[in-house]
Amino acid sequence: MSGHDILPQSSAIAACAARIVGAADVPALVRHAAEARALALDLHAAEAGPAWVTGVLSRLDDAITERALALMQARHRLPPARWCWLGLGSEGRLEQTLATDQDNGLIFSASDDGEARDLRERFLPFARDANQALADCGFPLCDGEVMGGNPRWCLSLAEWLENFGTWVRTPEPEALLNAAIFFDFRPLAGDAALAADLRRELATLTRGNEIFLRMMTANALAAAPPLGRLRDFVTVPESGGTIDLKKFGSRIFVDAARILALGHGAAETGTSARLRGAARDGIIPPADAEAAVHAFHALQGVRLAAQAAAVAAGTPPGNQTDPESLNEFDRRLLLDALRQARSLQQRLKTRFHIET
Repeated sequence: MSGHDILPQSSAIAACAARIVGAADVPALVRHAAEARALALDLHAAEAGPAWVTGVLSRLDDAITERALALMQARHRLPPARWCWLGLGSEGRLEQTLATDQDNGLIFSASDDGEARDLRERFLPFARDANQALADCGFPLCDGEVMGGNPRWCLSLAEWLENFGTWVRTPEPEALLNAAIFFDFRPLAGDAALAADLRRELATLTRGNEIFLRMMTANALAAAPPLGRLRDFVTVPESGGTIDLKKFGSRIFVDAARILALGHGAAETGTSARLRGAARDGIIPPADAEAAVHAFHALQGVRLAAQAAAVAAGTPPGNQTDPESLNEFDRRLLLDALRQARSLQQRLKTRFHIET
């Protein structure tokens, strides 16, 4: 992206953010959410790097969420208790692409279990309306119902801590799946101190917890890069010759970075920050961390290109890519990125003494 392109795009980002913040109602917010996605497409077309595109899109999505919550708060009489809306998954990591649904939760303060039950009933109508407003803005409701409007994820700080403790102490399949979603939380609105308390306690639970980290690693290794011995890419017939670059690509870096961060109690949620933090703390060599960061961004770039092409064709954006459709350079770039993913997994196998 040239210097001549940066200033107009930066101005457009600021103007879009201002319109989102000033949205008077949900229909206006819906229009501005569409503008945000169009702006992300423009940034991609102008050859902005994938880290910038996903970062800008995530920050604009943050603004949409904050405004939706403010509009819903004006409709509801909320109880006089501290609360915080948590962004989870890719939103918590600031790594959203054009294909994303909702992953969020609500945390509030309560003195005991009885007060928690009462407050939950009073927060839920607000949270459900917020989820619907976000759905109207183009963020589909989560199929797994990981949303603040679900009573399971509208919890007091003590209840969240109890869940986290159970998942860490009993790392069964569902617990590991929950950890992969919920441990990337980030405060989006309300009292951020509640999220900070939760993060501090989570670090206490996971720092140096070899049993939990080993189970997380074994679970993460189930998604192997689609690389073959005799040919470069491996696809399965039912995929139509395509590769899911989220499940078998970027997720590998995300999972590895999360495990490394949880192991040394880091507060970062972004994949790049977690990898570089692991290098800074002597967990992995700096050169390996940088190689993984560049490979992760390369994969994100291929995902964004496929999603932009889908939007241009009038079809829903997704994460499937046909490697045969790529030009020679992008094909080699994808191949090298997936090899780097395999190298990162091998490092985890060695670190936690896992044989596969």
